[in-house]
Amino acid sequence: MALRQRFNLMAGTLMIGLVAFGAILSFVWLPHDPNALDFSSQLSGPSRSYWLGTDHFGRDLFSRLLVGARGTLYVGFIAVGIALGIGGAIGAVAGFLGSIADEVLMRIIDVLYAFPAILMALLLAAIFQPGTLTAMSAIGLATVPIFARLTRSSVLTIKARDYVEAGRALGAGHARLLTRHILPGALSPLIVQSSLSLAVAVLAEAALSFLGLGTPPDVPSWGNMLREAQGFLIMSPYPALVPGFAIMLTVLGWSLLGDGLRDALDPRTRRS
Repeated sequence: MALRQRFNLMAGTLMIGLVAFGAILSFVWLPHDPNALDFSSQLSGPSRSYWLGTDHFGRDLFSRLLVGARGTLYVGFIAVGIALGIGGAIGAVAGFLGSIADEVLMRIIDVLYAFPAILMALLLAAIFQPGTLTAMSAIGLATVPIFARLTRSSVLTIKARDYVEAGRALGAGHARLLTRHILPGALSPLIVQSSLSLAVAVLAEAALSFLGLGTPPDVPSWGNMLREAQGFLIMSPYPALVPGFAIMLTVLGWSLLGDGLRDALDPRTRRS
């Protein structure tokens, strides 16, 4: 594997590992209660008591950062899981059956593609109510077309190969051909796309929380922290810099990891 490929894979793994470590650590240890108010330390800079400073309520930014990592990973994984499950199933059936089924299913996907995550969140919020579940569902449904198209493309390529024809000649049914012979060959691009979609999900979750359509305001999240910090930037930059840097690190980590996985799993770019 080339040096650049190894660097992307290792750097992405390290960044995401750091975020995951922070999320796990928050379950067993926090330097302060993330919602505890300390009006004597409002908008203070980093210190021995508050490692990354405090916000306008005197709440510890480091503790809120760790707790916010939980929601970021949780929402991202669930949202991408929804997209992978629904989109993968639709794309696999459309690519394998072809004909009218393919045409109908892909036109449905085209309609869904017209709804970005924020518009989907507004629609779901109008039907139900804003919250974490709304954010996860909106991000997941908005990402379904990407996985559907990618799965369909892979299935169309793989189902014409000789070993699939051999399985069909031996009497394998549609379900067996699809699950045992075709889908395993389509996993590599789906794994890579999942990693890249997680980067998009992190940004989408932060954006929805910033707009009040995601994580509830009483729950620490990076998007909520940014929204609350926007009115106090002149007084102290730390409440905005801390979650902003965390979002940047996480998005960059997933992007590098996805790029590294693509190079490692693609035989055209793999090097010994």
